[in-house]
Amino acid sequence: MDTHTRRIDKNSLYRALFTMLGIVLNVVPAFVAHRFDLPFYADTLGTVFVSALCGSFSGIVTAVLTSVICNFFNDLSIYFTLISILIALITSGFVRQERYRRKRNVIVLILVLSIVSGVMGTVFQWMLIGGLQFAYVSQAVDALAGQSAVGSFFAAVLISTLVNIVDKGVLTMIAVFMLMLIPTDIRDGIYNSSWRQKPLSLREISEIRGNRHGSGRSIASRLTITLTVGSILLVAGMMFLSVNMYSRSIIEQYSNVARNAAVATASALDTDLIDTFIRKGKSSPGYRDTERRLISIRENSYGVQYLYVVKVDEDGMTVVFDLDSEQVEGANPGTHWDFEPDLLPQLDRMLAGQELDAFEEHGQYGWVLTLYYPVRDDEGHTDCYVGVDLSLDSIREYITDFMIKAIMVFSGFFILILGFVLWMSNHYLAYPIGAMASMIDGFSLESVDQNILDDNVRKLRTLDIHTSDEVEVLYRAICEMASGGAEQMRSIRYLAESTSNLQNGLIITMADLVENRDSDTGAHIQKTAAYVRIIAEGLKAKGYYAEKMSPKFISDVVMSAPLHDVGKINISDTVLNKPGKLSDEEFEIMKTHTIHGRKIIEKAISTVSGESYLKEARNMAAYHHERWDGKGYPEGLHGQVIPLSARIMAVADVFDALVSPRVYKPAFPLEKALKILEEGAGTQFDPKCVEVFMEALPEVKHIMIKYQEG
Repeated sequence: MDTHTRRIDKNSLYRALFTMLGIVLNVVPAFVAHRFDLPFYADTLGTVFVSALCGSFSGIVTAVLTSVICNFFNDLSIYFTLISILIALITSGFVRQERYRRKRNVIVLILVLSIVSGVMGTVFQWMLIGGLQFAYVSQAVDALAGQSAVGSFFAAVLISTLVNIVDKGVLTMIAVFMLMLIPTDIRDGIYNSSWRQKPLSLREISEIRGNRHGSGRSIASRLTITLTVGSILLVAGMMFLSVNMYSRSIIEQYSNVARNAAVATASALDTDLIDTFIRKGKSSPGYRDTERRLISIRENSYGVQYLYVVKVDEDGMTVVFDLDSEQVEGANPGTHWDFEPDLLPQLDRMLAGQELDAFEEHGQYGWVLTLYYPVRDDEGHTDCYVGVDLSLDSIREYITDFMIKAIMVFSGFFILILGFVLWMSNHYLAYPIGAMASMIDGFSLESVDQNILDDNVRKLRTLDIHTSDEVEVLYRAICEMASGGAEQMRSIRYLAESTSNLQNGLIITMADLVENRDSDTGAHIQKTAAYVRIIAEGLKAKGYYAEKMSPKFISDVVMSAPLHDVGKINISDTVLNKPGKLSDEEFEIMKTHTIHGRKIIEKAISTVSGESYLKEARNMAAYHHERWDGKGYPEGLHGQVIPLSARIMAVADVFDALVSPRVYKPAFPLEKALKILEEGAGTQFDPKCVEVFMEALPEVKHIMIKYQEG
């Protein structure tokens, strides 16, 4: 165990070292490509190499850390983390499926990586910078889009994919060459070093995942769902809080700018000239001078888009000055404006000449922050209002850009965390517990065979689970329990076999006692038992009485056969061994051996608890002289009402009586005995029992010869 642990530690160390090497193989070429403005990313060599050598999680770690480091010299790289992670997952899946063994599949891998990188890379660049990162690629896109009907975006996807075919093709081939330099046993050791048990094949993993017996979701899927939902809610909440706080902060800052601009504008106005400016317009003396001062205020107030002065009454607003940041000719003095809907909640305060709070408007001019500031005369009366509008569309654009970038970055780190959780849950919980469950199923389903039971114990130990936690403790406890159970079952089987042998010996002894009293039945019990086995196995082979012909039934019938005449022990020797034909009175006495046999065996049954083969012995002893047509004894049963074991014994008993010599008759020739059986089929005997007996004549003859020689 210590040697194995050291080997696992060594391979884990190799995996960590190769992961760091992969990061270097990513960062150095990427830095060179960025430094010399080459139209290649050159940042996935290490990701492909590590994913193929160490597995998906190590590949994801390599991809994420590469993006973080590359971000120091390329501030866009962090946003492409998701693409690098997908490259790691695709490569590790390709290796796990062992598709790398054919060169054609390596080309397929290169094409898949190039398409994923080309399409997603173009989409990400379009969202981040509104175009492509490399000038050379942009020029090629412009040339293609200008000479064909292909749109700029689709042209960019096509060109980017072609560039990635070269980029990913070269890097993937280098990675494959590097892998070939590593000995196979070292590659296998590193790839399997993440296991905390004997590595499972894809088929075994599939069986574990499909062997939950309707228990619902696996541990890994529950953790994945929990982590995903929790992370999304957490990030969504943080993003909402960040965006809300940022928006409030910017709006508060813009409100201060608007108020400062409004205060400066109010101080630049001569309230005595307001009415003159409205009546005479821009030709009024002093209007242009005042307008130039207001323009200067607007231009020196960051973010101010519109600046205007209006006189307010209950019917609306009358324009005094209207300055547009785009240098568009504003409304002429005296122009009437209706109140904006967003102003209505503060209209009463405006009509009262009070200072108003800044408010947001969403209209034809976009998202605007508006502030009205009162301009008062020397006596403190509000003569007009200064209106200041600041565009908030930049906030919307910033928030959109922020959310896109946050989602891009979050998705990469989220997959890293999710991959770690899946790796932990699978290798420390799902796979060990699933493997143990599969083995335990083997015990419950196949424990009837001691060899299979022992083999399952060996297989359970070969799992070699070493998670160093409660799962390992459980595994070792199950191993001990399984081993102890197998040994206990071995002891039970030994005792059962000994008991069975003892029972068989007692049966043969009882039967011999009866046979020794009957001077005319040499080897009768052995021969009839052999014939019973032939008939029973023949019925099973042909599918007759399938619901009855179980292995246990056949075993019970064969074991019970020697007791079919046990009742003769109560028949007097004068009747039992009479050399001539029995009288009617003597025959009636002889017939009672069936009743005596049943009583003897029923008494034995009453002393044995549980199921016993003696129940079939009772049936055979009591009813082996019943006839199929109901003319037998002791009860005159007929057809299938007669127990099947007794019907089998009837054929075996009569046949042996016919072909064996008796004091009152010679042995019948085999042909005549068989003819008697055939004639009795359907009257004296169960026709199916006769049928299978006749079809097994070679075996029957072998038994006859065997005991004749004996």
